[in-house]
Amino acid sequence: MATPGAEEDVLSRYRSPLVSRYASAEMGFNFSERKKFGTWRRLWLYLAQAEKSLGLPITDEQIQEMEANLDNIDFKMAAEEEKKLRHDVMAHVHTFAHCCPKAAAIIHLGATSCYVGDNTDLIVLRDGFNLLLPKLARVISRLADFAEKYADLPTLGFTHYQPAQLTTVGKRCCLWIQDLCMDLRNLERARDDLRFRGVKGTTGTQASFLQLFEGDHSKVEELDRLVTAKAGFKRAYMVTGQTYSRKVDIEVLSVLASLGASIHKICTDIRLLANLKEIEEPFEKDQIGSSAMPYKRNPMRSERCCSLARHLMTLVLDPLQTASVQWFERTLDDSANRRVCLAEAFLTADIILSTLQNISEGLVVYPKVIQRRIQQELPFMATENIIMAMVKAGGNRQDCHEKIRVLSQQAAAVVKQEGGDNDFIARVQADPYFSPIHKQLESLLDPSSFTGRAPQQVAKFLKEEVRPALIPYQSKMGGKIELAL
Repeated sequence: MATPGAEEDVLSRYRSPLVSRYASAEMGFNFSERKKFGTWRRLWLYLAQAEKSLGLPITDEQIQEMEANLDNIDFKMAAEEEKKLRHDVMAHVHTFAHCCPKAAAIIHLGATSCYVGDNTDLIVLRDGFNLLLPKLARVISRLADFAEKYADLPTLGFTHYQPAQLTTVGKRCCLWIQDLCMDLRNLERARDDLRFRGVKGTTGTQASFLQLFEGDHSKVEELDRLVTAKAGFKRAYMVTGQTYSRKVDIEVLSVLASLGASIHKICTDIRLLANLKEIEEPFEKDQIGSSAMPYKRNPMRSERCCSLARHLMTLVLDPLQTASVQWFERTLDDSANRRVCLAEAFLTADIILSTLQNISEGLVVYPKVIQRRIQQELPFMATENIIMAMVKAGGNRQDCHEKIRVLSQQAAAVVKQEGGDNDFIARVQADPYFSPIHKQLESLLDPSSFTGRAPQQVAKFLKEEVRPALIPYQSKMGGKIELAL
């Protein structure tokens, strides 16, 4: 087989579909090599600046040289150095030093590999949350508009996926929104709980920095504070081993897994409603549902969300196991695993949020189908109301109950055995026993009288809980999203 040329190379190697097919450009960049190694150089700059300000012999010229080369990364040289040294951090120290000869002697001064590795991970995790949160807020906002629009539209409720009492389309949507609001709070908390690893040295004791500053503990503490602030963090972890605790990764991926569970449930509901032909996700003019069955309108966006949400939910197992096997101050069996699971969790969450936003912006409701299904079940639900009306009209509760029992079983037989429509109300109208309430039947069967406080619950929930939670994200609501695939 011929060796592919440069143009074909990208098609001849596996690429994760999370990046090549689905994820946003900004989330893809957040976990890119350029972002990672550019952040390493910025961390080396922060360290040198802080060390200089605290009295170490570092010159302005050295600082300026580092500043001028933050993004001047020779990735080919770095790859060659890593192949030779078998150490990614030292490969990039040498590559940075090559373009900063005057600063070469002070790059990475006093630091360990985890100074750049772990601190960069924490920056990337924080920035990842900052990308996800506005997207989640947009989904909640779109669904809130949908819930408000359909707050009063009665629909058949289901428990055990069997017909139950009525609810409204908007109230059901609020169940989805409530879960997503919990996720919004969880993501905000997880982001805000992140701290910086800071400058802690090889085993977390800061011994190398204490030596640099000739035993001056206050300067070592100030160095940690200065670098932490330069990186945009308010706090650093007070104690670490060589790494920050891998339980932090558990907390991060746990909230993302929980988000995955919420979206899976929402999109499963939409898929079931699509089967009932009550609600459908957007379906574009030229979209093909099936290669064999041209009439089909498959809920492929919701199915994609469910598929990827399952992947997201399983990723939390990686940091759980990694944290449990970190011996003493650190073992390196965390590294390769974390390169995969942390990026994939954020990329996957990004994809399913973008897809759910697209779904929520184009949901199609079919009120007449919903009404027809209500009419098939409502007569049986109305039996208690009919009994109460008959008693008020002077009837005997037990006699009425028996009459309704017989008529309802006859109607059920028509539905189940003959495949006909529910004719229970017609039987009541034809029975002279119920003549005292024949004129009341229409009002007794008004679907809105069976939805309880659902419309009021929607209005109160959106006003008091949902809209206030979205205030911090108002400037980032943006327009409609279009999916590439």
